[in-house]
Amino acid sequence: MMFSLLSIFIAIVWIILGTSFTKIHPIIILLIAAVILSILLGIAPLEATGLIFKGFSKIITDIGLLILFGTIIGAALEQSNATLALAKGILKSLQKLPLPYAVSCIGYLVSIPVFCDAAFVILSQLNKTLSSQTKTPMVGLTVALSTGLFAPHVLVPPTPGPLAAAANLNLENLILLIVVGGSIALILIFVGGWYGNYLIKKNKYIESDESSKNKKTEEIPISFMCLGTLLKIVPSFIGLEYLIFLTKPSAALGIGLLFAFRLLINQPKKNIRMVIKKGFKQAIPILIITGMGGALGRVIQTIPLEDYALEVSTFSGFGILIPFMIAALLKTAQGSSTVAIITTSSIIFPLLSILGLDSEMGKVWAIMALGVGSMTVSHANDSYFWIVSQMSGMNIKTAYKTHTVGTLLQGTVGLIVVFIGFTIWTSI
Repeated sequence: MMFSLLSIFIAIVWIILGTSFTKIHPIIILLIAAVILSILLGIAPLEATGLIFKGFSKIITDIGLLILFGTIIGAALEQSNATLALAKGILKSLQKLPLPYAVSCIGYLVSIPVFCDAAFVILSQLNKTLSSQTKTPMVGLTVALSTGLFAPHVLVPPTPGPLAAAANLNLENLILLIVVGGSIALILIFVGGWYGNYLIKKNKYIESDESSKNKKTEEIPISFMCLGTLLKIVPSFIGLEYLIFLTKPSAALGIGLLFAFRLLINQPKKNIRMVIKKGFKQAIPILIITGMGGALGRVIQTIPLEDYALEVSTFSGFGILIPFMIAALLKTAQGSSTVAIITTSSIIFPLLSILGLDSEMGKVWAIMALGVGSMTVSHANDSYFWIVSQMSGMNIKTAYKTHTVGTLLQGTVGLIVVFIGFTIWTSI
């Protein structure tokens, strides 16, 4: 098992060094990493090829349309000058907060009903507009948004991870989980906002031609996805399944795309063709890079990480640290926060009484611990890492120094907050 973990470490080091110090395209870097890892793990060449293809195709299937529609909407907004009113509205309504904190708050509100990957695609154009209008370095706003979306994503139902963890641990009081998770997530988004503000002070603003006056196009897909969350709890009625389909992220963005084209209705047809062409041009590299990240993740999934996590869980004296350690190990190794949350909650369920977490509140603390563990850290094997870096125009080295460090900071502070809360709860 230790050799398998060492193999993952070697692949990650290669990705960091390859993307930072060579001129090789990240797509090739990731492909080489997947091949190197396959060789180190002793996977046969034909099997490794199949794994890489399956991992690549799964990511494309899951988020391909999401990215494509999102980039075309972004191109339409740019062509028609579309998010300026929303940007001004945000600046006006949240003018007492420094801009990165305001952006983090937007992420917090949007990410609870909307998957963070989809939300970042939708809001990336708004972020660019805010940067342009306020002459604020884009890197700080990017981290403020990515971390603002990330914290609720791993801590607050009805996002899939926390909801599945509650089911795995037989938690009945979801309201308690939402209140505690929402409170801790609120603390962590301000940690991300602080780090974003720090990055703004350390970086210079780079002029961009991104500008944006109609907020309707960005609100439509978000509204549809929020509606999807509400539909999960309403009684069944005729046509519900069709309405639920329309609230899926890709379908909601497709509807938003139609409204985006309405912004171009008075422009020459060649402008519409140009927007579509530009959207495809922006989407293809993002899709391939993200797909290669999925390919690497698929190779990593051949390692029985759960078995190693079970070995870690035998140290029951660590109490609340156990869920955090297991989730952090799984997240850092295989990339998916949701997978880390679901797997960790399944592993620790038999240990709840040993860890003193078998009460309703104890289960909530366990979910909080594994939730902040699943934030630590987002890097090259995480599709969210590639969406954040590519949609914001970051190079990979910068993404490591900013987004990855930001998620590490959030996870560390999150552990401290959860540990303090858990200690106070046990002492009462």
